[in-house]
Amino acid sequence: MDEVIARLGELGVVPVVAIEKAQDADPLADALVEGGLPCVEVTFRTQAAAESIGVLCKRGDILVGAGTVLTVDQAKAARDAGARFMVSPGLNLKVVNYCVENKIPFTPGICTPSDIETALNFGLDILKFFPAEAFGGVRTLKAFSGPYTTVKFIPTGGINPLNLPEYLQFPSVLACGGSWIAGSSLLSAGRFDEILKNTREAVKIAQESRGSDV
Repeated sequence: MDEVIARLGELGVVPVVAIEKAQDADPLADALVEGGLPCVEVTFRTQAAAESIGVLCKRGDILVGAGTVLTVDQAKAARDAGARFMVSPGLNLKVVNYCVENKIPFTPGICTPSDIETALNFGLDILKFFPAEAFGGVRTLKAFSGPYTTVKFIPTGGINPLNLPEYLQFPSVLACGGSWIAGSSLLSAGRFDEILKNTREAVKIAQESRGSDV
């Protein structure tokens, strides 16, 4: 397993954020690092995504990835900005090819057995299960894990502090994506104190769910 992806597994939770203003990147990272969760997936849902990734990558104290990577151009922009890993909501073969050819740690989104088999044909066995809750949650993951014993999943979509333990306790789950930790409303309001609180809560849940320190 790639060391970057392995690190996400050690942490157990990946904050998924949409940053509207690049100046929010540093205080966001301060909260995540202080809270014990030094990683972040910055989604390409805003115009400030690439710039924010660049700001975060210059810090050196947080693992930074790009999310909602829908096109090769976005993948290139994320790579140029310094992103260490990339995530997509679906299985875009052009993006898959680009990331595989450039040896970029990449977790494409899947929600069917056919998606999983397509990803496996590219040598990808760490996959984003999205949208997790809408597609059956842990129950679906248990069904997937029967035939696909080598695959590890990063469920994202509908994950929250209440259902996070159930996901993290399932052996096929590497980590969970968490958009509640630093939601857009908290970022836009500058509520970094609340983000810090959410981060600490997520870390505590991850530790308790897996019986080890993050």
